[in-house]
Amino acid sequence: MELKDTLIETLGMEIVSLEKGRVVATMPVDERTRQPFGLLHGGASVALAETVASIGAFELCDKETESVAGLEINANHIRAKKDGIVTAVATVLHQGRTTMVWDIKITDENDKLICTSRCTMAVIKRK
Repeated sequence: MELKDTLIETLGMEIVSLEKGRVVATMPVDERTRQPFGLLHGGASVALAETVASIGAFELCDKETESVAGLEINANHIRAKKDGIVTAVATVLHQGRTTMVWDIKITDENDKLICTSRCTMAVIKRK
């Protein structure tokens, strides 16, 4: 999977751990990911959440015949963050033939919850 020249690279995300059904990634809170009031942008948190869900879902599908795409995502922004690093941990809740549901928790360096998200991924047959 090529991560260069993507939103992942642009926002400074780094994949820390990738295993079946679980993905961990970090993202800096800096000029790339803040909104105009100096806080972590909710859209950046959602981008991080969908990224880990997408990578995790792709890891669980048959890479020769299937691909994945985000179908739905929601997020609750719990706590503001001005700087530092956030960490997303995604775990699969449901793995079906045509959809997967992922739970994503984004925390700060002190393990305080910043954002919680759920992402539904579509499993697409390649033609």
